[in-house]
Amino acid sequence: MNDGGPGQAIGGRPTAGITRPIVGPTQPANLADLLERVLDKGIVIAGDISLSLGNVEVLTLKIRLLIASVDKAQEIGINWWQSDPALSSRARELEEERDDLKQRLERLEAKLALRDGETAQATDGSARDGHGEE
Repeated sequence: MNDGGPGQAIGGRPTAGITRPIVGPTQPANLADLLERVLDKGIVIAGDISLSLGNVEVLTLKIRLLIASVDKAQEIGINWWQSDPALSSRARELEEERDDLKQRLERLEAKLALRDGETAQATDGSARDGHGEE
């Protein structure tokens, strides 16, 4: 009658005179399989927590949690750990390079401002009598 295999009715429970079969799991799931599925597909947990005293909102926490494998995260465009200096030695190098480029840019801008200032002074001097002499 019933061999007790997965996905088959394993018993009956009378409910208001109607016998309904209880169906067992169609596939045994262990923790490793579940974890593999979650990491492969990803899971998002989102929620908001508000703390209010009377009608005054004191604190609001917005929680957004993504659980996924590194491959899946990169596939959807999340890769913040690659540039986090606490997690990557390459990020430190990139920060140093960025700081160096900022300093070079500031020096170039200062030179351009100085040159533009000299040009403006020369233009002001030549505008006095039309020949650059007083």
